[in-house]
Amino acid sequence: MTLALLQADRDSFLARQRDQRRASPHTLAAYQRECAELLAQMEAAAVVEWSALQAAHLRRWLADAHRRGLAAKSLQRRLSAWRSWFDYLVEIGRLRVSPALGVRAPKAARRLPQVLDADEARQLVELNVEDDQSAADRAMLELFYSSGLRLSELCALRWADLDAREAELRVVGKGRKVRIVPVGRRALEALQAWAERCHQRSDYMFPGRQSGPISARTVQRRLKLLAQQQGVWKRVHPHLLRHSCASHLLESSGELRAVQELLGHADIGTTQIYTHLDFQHLAKVYDAAHPRARRKTEPRD
Repeated sequence: MTLALLQADRDSFLARQRDQRRASPHTLAAYQRECAELLAQMEAAAVVEWSALQAAHLRRWLADAHRRGLAAKSLQRRLSAWRSWFDYLVEIGRLRVSPALGVRAPKAARRLPQVLDADEARQLVELNVEDDQSAADRAMLELFYSSGLRLSELCALRWADLDAREAELRVVGKGRKVRIVPVGRRALEALQAWAERCHQRSDYMFPGRQSGPISARTVQRRLKLLAQQQGVWKRVHPHLLRHSCASHLLESSGELRAVQELLGHADIGTTQIYTHLDFQHLAKVYDAAHPRARRKTEPRD
């Protein structure tokens, strides 16, 4: 088997991810990058047959990348992409068994996502509407915080996706999976104010250039600027508002499954990180309020 044949297998794998699995452009780019890395490692090690690829090769290449400073999270993503490719090769008969079986990437330290507290969230989203730009910004901020949207989901929204009567929004998430999410009263009011100003200039709720959708980079820049203008000095980005929405909902309701459905998480384990945030809040309240938790004060002389 030549390098050209290995590359052909890569191309067929990527085509399947795009056409059948409906992977997003971001996911496809990541797969392409990690597949290129695997082929480069195989070429450097003179491994030109799938059958010659061993688990020991993968462990060595991952360890080498780790020593060069690649983060554990990135190594986990690399191994995940390789596993998906090997599973495909097994399926089409190129491999008898995946060489990634039993291979593990280094464990990444679990970092809890930062969130805004309720006062910070209110300070951020309650933007004074003075012109078209501020009306669009207010609607965007309210919708992010109200419905826990991903950045890509907000950019793709069309006016036809909104059912104002039922206060619901049709959202196309990862893997082009469709879900219906509620829209809060304040977000609906902000969307109505924005709709009256934009006069349906575009089918997209937040249009960019030439009436196409707003770009993700533009939204990120706007959120950073608006946070500074509103006096919120945390690093504000779309996912921070999504995290804040989920954390505040869980803190108030305790309904983990409902939050999972709202966010569109396929695995409830992804949603469970917000229970840790909720426990942190509980621990702070407990330490401050419980008579058997408060530290003793030093006796006065």
